[in-house]
Amino acid sequence: MAIGKPAVLAATIALALATGCGGSDKPPPPDEPEANIVQPGAPGEPSRKLSADEAAAVETVKHTKADVAFMQNMIHHHWQAILMTKWVPRRSPGPDVPLMAKRMEISQEAEIEVMRKWLLDRGVKPNKPGDHSGHDHGTGKGLPPGMLTSRQLGRLYNTTGRAFDRMFLRFMTYHHQGALTMVQQLQERGGGMEPEIGSFTRHVEADQSIEIQRMQDLLLTLP
Repeated sequence: MAIGKPAVLAATIALALATGCGGSDKPPPPDEPEANIVQPGAPGEPSRKLSADEAAAVETVKHTKADVAFMQNMIHHHWQAILMTKWVPRRSPGPDVPLMAKRMEISQEAEIEVMRKWLLDRGVKPNKPGDHSGHDHGTGKGLPPGMLTSRQLGRLYNTTGRAFDRMFLRFMTYHHQGALTMVQQLQERGGGMEPEIGSFTRHVEADQSIEIQRMQDLLLTLP
């Protein structure tokens, strides 16, 4: 007895369905690997892998008043460093100090934009970097750590040649050390725990520490 075409087609479809539902020898797809979430360590310290619960806890950490004050003060701190770097080209005989100063100027301007955005994203109006030099009346009182007094700025402004180079490197080293102190003080106040500001402060620590070493090395080579 001949089998009609509709019957052959139905048998073919049934066989295909049976094969697809359970007759395949292919193994099931592997489970997706668990995402690795790594928390960077402080300079000189290793990073560590966070568990899912730890990562979730980190993401829910909110910024504090200490975080906001740190960012506002660091904007002023960076602005003063930029001011100092802009004096270099007309006072330094070059070439090493001007090159270093230009790199500092570029990096600190970029970091100011990061800090301004951080504040704006949290509904805080950033302080306006600008005329801070007269606020201390030459005493340094009330200034963030490492910031120069108006008298110190005046000395640097009125110096030229290799004397300027040496003073610039010493003052800027002191300035950078102040930034490290600011980070340390923030941590002591329980700040810097929010992920974004934590990443920023680690960057500040690493970058400023490297530049301090470079300035100290350069100071030793000046004639």
